[in-house]
Amino acid sequence: MPRGKAASKSTDQTTLQMALVGYEIERDRIAAKIREIQAQLGGAKPSSGRATKTASAPAKRVLSAAARKRIAAAQRKRWAEHRKNAAAAKA
Repeated sequence: MPRGKAASKSTDQTTLQMALVGYEIERDRIAAKIREIQAQLGGAKPSSGRATKTASAPAKRVLSAAARKRIAAAQRKRWAEHRKNAAAAKA
């Protein structure tokens, strides 16, 4: 077995080339399976796996102005407490 940097680099290149060939074969095999399944589905394109917004996505919640104000006030209060604790920790 060769020793040194040059031998290691060539071995790495060979390994990478073999890995590339293997992955290309795997990609081709997967692509063939996809085509087969699409043919069974009648040529339909595969969906992204996400539900369409109109089909099954829940309706977006709408908050009233009063609710948004309460939430904002509570968040300001939490940040004020956090800043107070951070200042006390520094001192």
